[in-house]
Amino acid sequence: MPTIKHLAFCALSAALAGCSQNPSTDQAAHSADTPQWQTLFNGENLDGWTIKIAGYPLNENALDTFLVRDGKLIVNYDQYDEFKGRNGHIFYNQPFSHYRVKVEYRFVGEQAKGAPDWAWRNNGIMYHAQSPQSMALEQGYPACMEVQLLGGNGSEERHTSNLVTPGSHALYQGEFRTDHIIESTSKTYHGDQWVEAEVEVHGDELAIHYVEGEEVIRYSGMQLDDGTPLTEGYIALQAESAPIEFRKVELLNLKGCMDPKASNYKSYYVADDPQTCQH
Repeated sequence: MPTIKHLAFCALSAALAGCSQNPSTDQAAHSADTPQWQTLFNGENLDGWTIKIAGYPLNENALDTFLVRDGKLIVNYDQYDEFKGRNGHIFYNQPFSHYRVKVEYRFVGEQAKGAPDWAWRNNGIMYHAQSPQSMALEQGYPACMEVQLLGGNGSEERHTSNLVTPGSHALYQGEFRTDHIIESTSKTYHGDQWVEAEVEVHGDELAIHYVEGEEVIRYSGMQLDDGTPLTEGYIALQAESAPIEFRKVELLNLKGCMDPKASNYKSYYVADDPQTCQH
């Protein structure tokens, strides 16, 4: 039962911020509204990730392409004499269907020799990707949706967080598109500056790209070339000849228990998973 002192405090402060007569209820509501971001890259090693580089067996980190240095996940080409089409990806080991994934990245250094001009300061966040275990030995890209990360050249406009569709398609502004690249409305980020990129994904129904917290493109109807809906898959970071650093890779799961009576209910979930409910 609330004390007289507590009731008096509520009456005094209600006009400013409101006051519940049940502090534990307030705390539970706050917890349900508080996003629980999961750190995918721990800043120390590549635990929880699987490497696949074209032409190499699963988890062979050819020429130290992927490194951890000074708390950052690095795509590195110091040991490459020539690129030779060795596109690589590093996959987080757990698939997801409804989520937000956020990275902080920057391009650094020189492109690997022999790489195509279009790949200069070009990388990507692959999502809803096929598993690395299912990729062929020489396969350069997983079938997936891609948030294309591009760095500026110091003068020209070059949008980042574009939509790229390796082995896939989507609906953009209500129209089925077969374009391989659909540009975003982002600003251009020149030099070696850090940039925050995020994609919010709701199964195959909706995807929204954000750059520095601002929406730059949205689309829906994500699917493979054969029309199979892309409802879930793996998250991967690309190695496409451009040295790049990631200092943050985080995920907010948007699928979980949507029963308000459960202790692990979250108000921001968009897809229900009743089996996870804790009562």
